[in-house]
Amino acid sequence: MSVKLAVIYYSSYGTNHRMASIAAEAARAAGAEVRLLKAPETAPAEVVAGVDAWKAQAERGADVPDATVEDMEWADAYLISAPTRFGIMASQMRAFIDTLGGIWSRGGLANKPVSAMTSTQNVNGGQETTLVSFYTTVMHWGGVVVAPGYTDDVIFKTGGNPYGYSHIAGAEFTEEVQAAISHQARRLVDVAGKLTAGDA
Repeated sequence: MSVKLAVIYYSSYGTNHRMASIAAEAARAAGAEVRLLKAPETAPAEVVAGVDAWKAQAERGADVPDATVEDMEWADAYLISAPTRFGIMASQMRAFIDTLGGIWSRGGLANKPVSAMTSTQNVNGGQETTLVSFYTTVMHWGGVVVAPGYTDDVIFKTGGNPYGYSHIAGAEFTEEVQAAISHQARRLVDVAGKLTAGDA
């Protein structure tokens, strides 16, 4: 039985959409059934339309379904990618997380492996605090944190963040960057496969 993975992103200008797409492709190549989804936009439409890069990303992501509670129920594992805002995940992703109280209270998020990625404008823009604070949420769910750690040399070559891949907005998606994202996705699928096999 293949792992069912929900890759859920929020992206204002396209960075996390690209990261999530790379992860989804790697997970599919590793044998997972993948749903690429986005957190619903909460900013007013006129605000989004007033910023060219934001509007362009909204148009690029128009065909990507919004994540739902049903997707969370369906998935065996989650990979979350969202930019940092003042040291925590963007409010759009937090707003989606805040809709999960019902499934959480039923134990529907428990024992599922979760990994996360983020982006900032600069190296010290809150990448680590964003990921670590999100993993606190995963602990409340009863989920299983699957950080990349230092399980592949490519982690050292792309910033050395053991909590999850983190990108600098505007930086190139080099082969090493894509390899780091892909490694994290494959690691998540591997751990999820072992856990779901144990349940079977």
